[in-house]
Amino acid sequence: MRGESARLRLVETDVTAEAAADREYGKLYPVAKAVLTPIFKGLWRINVEGLEHVPAEGGAIFCPNHTSVIDSFFLPVTLPRQIKFVGKAEYMDSWKTRHLFPAMGMIPIDRSGGSAAERALNTAARVLEDGGFFGIYPEGTRARDGRLHRGHTGPARLAVRTGVPIIPVGIIGTREIQPPDARLPKPFKRATVRFGRPIDPARYADRGDDRLVLRQIIDEVMYEIRELTGQEYVDEYATKKAESFPSAEPTQVIDLEGQRAQGNGQHRGPEAPRRSSADVLAPRTG
Repeated sequence: MRGESARLRLVETDVTAEAAADREYGKLYPVAKAVLTPIFKGLWRINVEGLEHVPAEGGAIFCPNHTSVIDSFFLPVTLPRQIKFVGKAEYMDSWKTRHLFPAMGMIPIDRSGGSAAERALNTAARVLEDGGFFGIYPEGTRARDGRLHRGHTGPARLAVRTGVPIIPVGIIGTREIQPPDARLPKPFKRATVRFGRPIDPARYADRGDDRLVLRQIIDEVMYEIRELTGQEYVDEYATKKAESFPSAEPTQVIDLEGQRAQGNGQHRGPEAPRRSSADVLAPRTG
């Protein structure tokens, strides 16, 4: 009995510690937004489209493309509600960002995976279950070449787990504002933030552990992002390996009609009535 009581106390302590950490994420968000919004709108002309797709209440996962380091500021500035987001754990190693970024809503994640990544996933799930907004770059990192890369399935797993919609987001112009390796952003340029139609995971609720289903969902997200941005799509990860939230990547995807397809989008057997999401996302030719 003593052992069981001690174990229960440890569990309660862990839960209390996690809840306290959750409250720390984003505690300076209102102040930061109040300060940054007029500065950003004064320095850049920001065009916002598709706000009708942003839910007025309840949780939602926002999945933007990521071509510039400044992207993480443009999304919060344009949203009517607070958003918490994932950031690489390396930010916690620097005294300059160790306290500031979490206070603004960043949830640190160890991109090598494992238990640390699983804890970040659990924190994100609690944010969503409490009716909050959560942002994650499905490419897993910044695409320095400016193209749209293959998405990781972590956001899809999170959506199926919590039942909240995924909102694809297209951010345009930030790469020109702050190109790769530029130390400072260039003022007086234009940027556009486009919110796409929500992707509802409800129809997959009973198949949340199916890797092919998770791949299908995230392929749909990447297709919508490409439609919003017009970027060239490449069917390979922007990261060196499959990382981000814990996710298992399949070697195949299923098309929008449930037919199995090879990774390059070519169907096995008779031609399906619709192309697979991987095929749709293949670079345009001709």
